[in-house]
Amino acid sequence: MTGLKTSLLAGAMLAATLGAASAQPLTVVELFTSQGCSSCPPANANLIKVKDQPGVLALSFNVTYWDYLGWKDTFGRKEFTDRQVTYEPSLGRDGPFTPQVVVNGRSDGVGAAPGEIQKLIAQSEINKGGRTQGPELSLGQGKVRIGAGKAPGGGADIWLVRYNRGVVEVPVARGENTGRTLPHANVVHALTKLGRWNGEATTLPLPAATGGLSTAVLVQGPDGGPILAAAAAN
Repeated sequence: MTGLKTSLLAGAMLAATLGAASAQPLTVVELFTSQGCSSCPPANANLIKVKDQPGVLALSFNVTYWDYLGWKDTFGRKEFTDRQVTYEPSLGRDGPFTPQVVVNGRSDGVGAAPGEIQKLIAQSEINKGGRTQGPELSLGQGKVRIGAGKAPGGGADIWLVRYNRGVVEVPVARGENTGRTLPHANVVHALTKLGRWNGEATTLPLPAATGGLSTAVLVQGPDGGPILAAAAAN
């Protein structure tokens, strides 16, 4: 009986540890890229370098505004382009460009520049002390659980992200990257608004993922504001 109690206690401690680990703050790195953009492959490669970095959630959002150059991006979606456009005013940009990398919805850079993504991640780590305190966020048992905290005026958006964890290679037959096979990391396939967070503890249903996709949830200030919390699950 003592051995059983010890095993149960160890199991409970392990579960608590895993739960705490899943709730650790993530640095969210969003790369806005396109298969029709000749300057994007180096940025894709840079994202691949950081995709497995502890504490980092790296996501590729493929945009559509270069499709007219002769190649329709196989992952491009209008809502991803809209997301990038929404970011631009708060980042001080006149309009969207590729490859643009946005970190925590707060800072951005040219993702193709050597070391640029890693530099932005490092800066976000330094600035965590002055970062708006976000709520506790966890995913599990078909639920999204958000703790109480201080929400921005008007509340925050809760985004559900479905993405393909890992690297996929896409041959490009036309356009600026004709004849090249382009690797992509953690490609986003769907972006859905689940609801709003107003500062009160909130629990929402988490739809089951399909097609082998992984799941992330972001709590974010409205109109492309800062990402206050993020969590990911397989």
